[in-house]
Amino acid sequence: MGLLAQHLSAELKQGVVVENRPGAGTSIGMKAAALAEPDGYTLLFQSSSLVVAPAMYKNLDYDPLKSFAPIANVAWGSWVTVVPPPLPVATPQQLIAHAKAHPNTLNFGYGQGTAPQLVGEWFNKINGLRIASVPYKGGMQAITDMLGGTIHLNIGTSSTLLPLIREGKIRAIAQWGKTREADLPDVPTMIESGFPGLSLGFWVGLWAPAGTPAPIVAELNRATNAALGTPAMKESMARLGVAPSIGSVADFAAFIADEAPRWAEIVKASGTQIE
Repeated sequence: MGLLAQHLSAELKQGVVVENRPGAGTSIGMKAAALAEPDGYTLLFQSSSLVVAPAMYKNLDYDPLKSFAPIANVAWGSWVTVVPPPLPVATPQQLIAHAKAHPNTLNFGYGQGTAPQLVGEWFNKINGLRIASVPYKGGMQAITDMLGGTIHLNIGTSSTLLPLIREGKIRAIAQWGKTREADLPDVPTMIESGFPGLSLGFWVGLWAPAGTPAPIVAELNRATNAALGTPAMKESMARLGVAPSIGSVADFAAFIADEAPRWAEIVKASGTQIE
């Protein structure tokens, strides 16, 4: 968000301040934004957690899908499944075989209440694996423990994990996009790995509180798209392993409408719910 804030500030000709509100799978920050005045001055920068939360959390006292007005999709990236180098697996199928041959010996670490948690729990359940689930406040804490040898499986964004993959500190065994990534050309997709039709990606977007006037939303969409279209922004995002997503307010609203039921199905299949 810091990168987008810099470019938005130039487009809107006013300062854009980033305030991080972590916790509870980002639902704490979402609620704070939902309760803000719908005047265009408080915005939410959020990932797929916005569509995951309604299905995962049983006792949310607000509806994320109804509490926000979509502004713009911002970026798209891929998730990647990683393991520690000592684990003798190089593909999802080898991981499945190893986990079945060594039940109750592997640990899956993830950020509590996040999409990677759901994906990992779903993978564990549909393959009949007995891999222990270990929740963390954030995904990178799980990676720290993977480097220490206590976590054996993690799913995260390639933009976050790529430096450690390149240094050989963790091993990528699959990516979740439709096609292989240019930065990880030797890492197969989940589709190639025996899961036909399975394509899930990491995305982030910008929202305003519900009730924000349409002209304000339209101007914020224009400014966001203009920022994403600059050569400097494209170059910076490429270095982070993500691609800009430029489109209209209607495009983003349609995308959310398509994503929400998909994630509800994954939540149901994974059996994951949080009080």
